[in-house]
Amino acid sequence: MSKRRVFFFFALLVIVALAGWWGWSRLNRNFVPLGPQRTVQTTNSKAGVHTRLDNEVEAWKIKKTLEMVRELGTPWIVEYFPWAYSEPRQGKYNFDHADLVVDHANRQGLTVIARLGMVPDWARPKDAIANYLPEDSYDDFAAYAAAFVTHFQGRVKYVIIWNEPNLALEWGYRRPDAVAYTDLLRVTSRAIRAANPDVVILAGALAPTLGDPAGDLGQSDLDYLQSMYDAGAALYFDALAVHSYGLTFPPDDPPDPEVINFRRVELLREIMIANGDGDKPIHITEAGWNDHPRWTRAVRPAQRIRYTIRAYEMALDWPWLDSLSMWAFRYPAPEKSYRDYFTFVTADFQPKPIYLEVQKALRGWD
Repeated sequence: MSKRRVFFFFALLVIVALAGWWGWSRLNRNFVPLGPQRTVQTTNSKAGVHTRLDNEVEAWKIKKTLEMVRELGTPWIVEYFPWAYSEPRQGKYNFDHADLVVDHANRQGLTVIARLGMVPDWARPKDAIANYLPEDSYDDFAAYAAAFVTHFQGRVKYVIIWNEPNLALEWGYRRPDAVAYTDLLRVTSRAIRAANPDVVILAGALAPTLGDPAGDLGQSDLDYLQSMYDAGAALYFDALAVHSYGLTFPPDDPPDPEVINFRRVELLREIMIANGDGDKPIHITEAGWNDHPRWTRAVRPAQRIRYTIRAYEMALDWPWLDSLSMWAFRYPAPEKSYRDYFTFVTADFQPKPIYLEVQKALRGWD
């Protein structure tokens, strides 16, 4: 072979190698190594946070978020896995983003509670909002849930079926309907149990509300739960998910059916017991206090810190409570509203005072 041919041969090899590297880098530009297996160092096995990584597109930010969650000392996370993202076309699943979140969470030693919801365009009427799930699409949602628990077998054990169905906003701007939700729960739980019987099915994720007089905008979580039991829901879930915000009240304030406070969860527990369902645990999948300087339902930053730490302590005294996840750890971008004052960490990963103080409490630092 002449020198010229040898030169062109090696030049071609270099070009092919560079093209291959460029193609690989394009396909894997969002790849971040998982890193070594970690465990959460904590004094509180029930502590958790709601992470909101569903709209976080950069893998390094997902990993960074979950590293900071582990370092906070909270072994549980609640994360949203929108149906519309994973099945944009009927029967065509894509769990790439969900895999990123779950794999990094597992590698950080975190237990994932997966919240399922958000209806794709093809499964709802034209112009309906993404929380509108018609009865004709219950089987489609159940098929997605079954595909999810099959794909994540051994990686995700807990799933929540829908979110705050006792609010019209979360029920497609329709009047909340506990019987309809129980029908959805029935269809979905059967599909999940057939696909992966090890999954713990969480019902409800009920919003703490007194409801409005007509019940069109929202129904009391207490009344709604009883209506679920009346409709036969007990057969179709393994644990109850509830939301338990403190608003302006300290966490120790006693429960009252006419008041929204942290201990309202105890009233829901009483309803479970009254319906013979006391053996099932509760997971508080949203909770917390807000420290916006001008919101009428907010508290002072120092109060928020004290109340949050105390709530985590109280969780340990409730044998029927398996986890308490505060809303919300971090948003991918500032909300530019009072909602930003629920977070523990800024969008650019700056820890707020509440992060540092809760970390001291949960890690047992002086």
